Amino acid sequence: MKNEKGFTLIEMLIVLLVISVLMIITIPNLTKNNGTIRDKGCEALVITAQAQAEAYSIENGAYPSNLSDLVDGQYLKQTTCPDGGVLGYDSDSGEVSAP
Repeated sequence: MKNEKGFTLIEMLIVLLVISVLMIITIPNLTKNNGTIRDKGCEALVITAQAQAEAYSIENGAYPSNLSDLVDGQYLKQTTCPDGGVLGYDSDSGEVSAP
């Protein structure tokens, strides 16, 4: 017989088994933490929107009347959280809140 190099069927099955075990371990962890990821995304958006409202007030001398002013002025790209909730806004104090 020739000295051929390559993977045997057993080696390939072992690799598939290892990949399958890794997927069985990681996929449930990802789906379990999906809600936490969305909550953190909303918190980050609130902090960003609050900072942009402050920047708007510094540049224009007053807080924006609503969040759409921040979007129109290209201070923000969106006012909705990853979970679909819309940010709240108080124009008197410039306070941005989570839904």
